[in-house]
Amino acid sequence: MAVKQKILLAGDDEALAKLLDEQLALHEEFELSHVETAAAALSTGGKGYDLILLDAGLPDQGGRETCEMIRENNIAAPVIILTGVANEADAILALDAGANDYVIKPFRFGTLLARMRAQLRSHEQAETAELKIGAYIFRPSLKTLEPRDGSAKIRLTEKETNILKFLYRAGGSAVARDTLLHEVWGYNAQVSTHTLETHIYRLRRKIEADPSEATLLLTLEGGYALAQ
Repeated sequence: MAVKQKILLAGDDEALAKLLDEQLALHEEFELSHVETAAAALSTGGKGYDLILLDAGLPDQGGRETCEMIRENNIAAPVIILTGVANEADAILALDAGANDYVIKPFRFGTLLARMRAQLRSHEQAETAELKIGAYIFRPSLKTLEPRDGSAKIRLTEKETNILKFLYRAGGSAVARDTLLHEVWGYNAQVSTHTLETHIYRLRRKIEADPSEATLLLTLEGGYALAQ
């Protein structure tokens, strides 16, 4: 099973939450979590979420103010504001607050889904994307791991980068070897689990203090995982 991208919906519209939950469940790449208030959204810290859907009319605080606080907390996940106000000035304010996009309610689900996928692709490819993995800052677009102690950058291959990206998205859960092979190499009958194991071995030599006693890139019964 592919690792799902985690979506946070912040809003007290139960009908909308139910609709999105039902519709996103039809698309295997997503997993939706729902909170009703700005306080609840901010308390999550945005940790582990790939994208945030933010209702402009939260019961305890405006969506724009909440978006500003999300950015002040250094949460880089894309934010799409859902608003019932269809005017350019409101849209500009939303973007100025740090939102990546806005969608006017009522909307077609297909429109929102397309906007979500576009923002997720853009974020993953952005040179500014920084992911924390153990004692490293992982920059997928640059194919580097930077030790947080300021020592030399570690250069990664394309396949090593994709392995780390996929394991990071798993949030500490084990990812089966066959799943990693499919996600990183695609439908290539010539690729075996030995190829994956070789890449894992080389990756550990780059990032583990003792590759024979891995503490970051773990082998679990179900496959591989990143320590949380």
